[in-house]
Amino acid sequence: MSQPEFIWAPSPTYSLPIVGSNARMPVRRIFCVGRNYHAHAVEMGRPVDKSTMSPFYFLKDASTLVESGATVPYPTGTSNYHYEMELVVAIGKPGFRVAEADADALIFGYAAGLDMTRRDLQLVAREQGRPWDLGKNFEKSAVCAPILPATGGAALDKGAISLQVNGETRQASDLSMLIWNVREIIADLSKFYHLEPGDLIYTGTPEGVGAVKSGDRISGHIDGVGEVALVVGEAE
Repeated sequence: MSQPEFIWAPSPTYSLPIVGSNARMPVRRIFCVGRNYHAHAVEMGRPVDKSTMSPFYFLKDASTLVESGATVPYPTGTSNYHYEMELVVAIGKPGFRVAEADADALIFGYAAGLDMTRRDLQLVAREQGRPWDLGKNFEKSAVCAPILPATGGAALDKGAISLQVNGETRQASDLSMLIWNVREIIADLSKFYHLEPGDLIYTGTPEGVGAVKSGDRISGHIDGVGEVALVVGEAE
């Protein structure tokens, strides 16, 4: 069979390094869980009652991915550029309508990540009942460290998570504070999507989100997972 002729070069394959391997993980989709720590939901003015509410999600394009350690320009269209420190789950096997008890089998590994946000644009969209794309799904907004392969076959359910800006701690919590834990997220998300290898799930951020400016250095840590870093450059 002859190869198709494209009118321009196809989009590149976005990928992340894997700890302890020369291979890379191709990234298919990026799912993000909104308001998944109680204290962060409160600081955003939208408390969560797990007994009556379900998780909700937004997506970032794979093209928004940027590797830890990069310098990214301060984004256009905003004057309130925020960090959100998150545990990232990398999916390694396909799954659809997965039971919580079977969720561990889908997990390839974990990483520390940053969901960078144009907060002013997000809040305007939220108040107008519009999609969050301008606030969330923009170039270089999904920062991710190398993927640490999962060991022991169990989903992470605890571990300190923190973030510093210029060495000053801004976020400090624990994965045990997630409203919906990793197994619950995988089970719920798989009701709506056929999860596939290469999907990433950003699981939500603790309280303490805030603005950064050009020249700021962001660093984050998750116990047992790793570190993530980002430098905010000058605006383009």
